Order: sequence, then structure tokens, then C-alpha cells
Amino acid sequence: MARVIGLTGGIASGKSTVSAYLRRQGVAVVDADQLVHNLQAKGGKLYQALVDHFGSGILRLDGELDRPKLAELIFSSPEQLATSSELQDEMIRQALAEEKVRLAALHDVVVLDIPLLFEKGYASWCDEVWLVAVDEQTQLQRLMARNGYTLAQAQTRLQSQMSLAEKQTRADRVIDNTGDLSVTYAQIDQFLQALAKGRR
Repeated sequence: MARVIGLTGGIASGKSTVSAYLRRQGVAVVDADQLVHNLQAKGGKLYQALVDHFGSGILRLDGELDRPKLAELIFSSPEQLATSSELQDEMIRQALAEEKVRLAALHDVVVLDIPLLFEKGYASWCDEVWLVAVDEQTQLQRLMARNGYTLAQAQTRLQSQMSLAEKQTRADRVIDNTGDLSVTYAQIDQFLQALAKGRR
């Protein structure tokens, strides 16, 4: 029976870095963002649902989704965010469930890399949850540097998610990604070793 680990964080907390490291260690990872990206690609199930709702104004000239424009639209109001979730959540949930089952049949450990793991109720799918965390100031600085946001834009994005402080109260293990990457990797190695001992 595979052990299912939920991996989550906040925007710009470094979850992708942790996920990439886990893959390099040979761990099976279900990447929710990549799965959604595939579903939103031209011809995908989510692509059609989004175009039907928001109109062709969210498309680039080549017919693919204009992701920055779509994100700006979705985060423009709580109503738009709720509508987007309603449109997409069930399709995403089904695709994630199928991939989890597929990988669990092949591996001892499966990591579900899901940004909104707590917000969308995926914690119940997991044997334990690992949170990638940084302090809020670091999170804001990294988000502004990565996405070219103003402070106000970065704060709006942070406020649209559950805070890292709240997530820390719900997580089983916390990976502190504030400092040097070698420290982050050492924490992950320690957690993986604990998992391996638990399976013996």
C-alpha cells in the first residue's frame, strides 16, 4: 500500500523547488499545476469550459489561453474567483484522483504536489502533509521578484490564499525554505528517511 504525502505551500514559498528535489530522489510526484496546465491546453476539457464562460478575450492569437490575462481576470474579484473554482474544481479533482491511483499501484510513496491542498479539501487524501514555508516578508519579496508584481499586487495574491501561519497549524511536517537550499534539502532527506523507517 503506497504512502500518500501531500505537499503544499504558499505562492512563492518554494514548493516547486522541493518537488523537483523529491523527483531527483526518485520519488513519484503528481504535479497538480502541470495537470491543470494540460487540462487548460487547447482542446483540453478545462480550456473549453473557460472559453465558454469568459469568452475568447482570454485567448492569445495562437488560440492558447493567455494565462496572465486569465489570472488577472480570475483574481479581479471574489465572485470571479468563486466562478473559476466552480468551473474547474471537479475536473481537476477527477484527474488528480486517477493519477494518484495510477502511481500508487507502482510506487511505495506518492507525493501530491497541490498548492491549494488545504483550501480544496485534499488533505483527507493524504497519510501526512508536508508544508513548504517561509516568513511573509520573504514570500512577498520572492513573489515580487519572480512575477514582477508591485507590493500591492503581491499582497492581493497572498490574501487570496490561506496564510502560511494557518497552514502550519494543519501540516504534519514543515520544511523551512527561508535560508540556504542545502538546509532545505537536508530537511527533506530527514523526512524521507523517517518515511523509509516507517515502512520497514
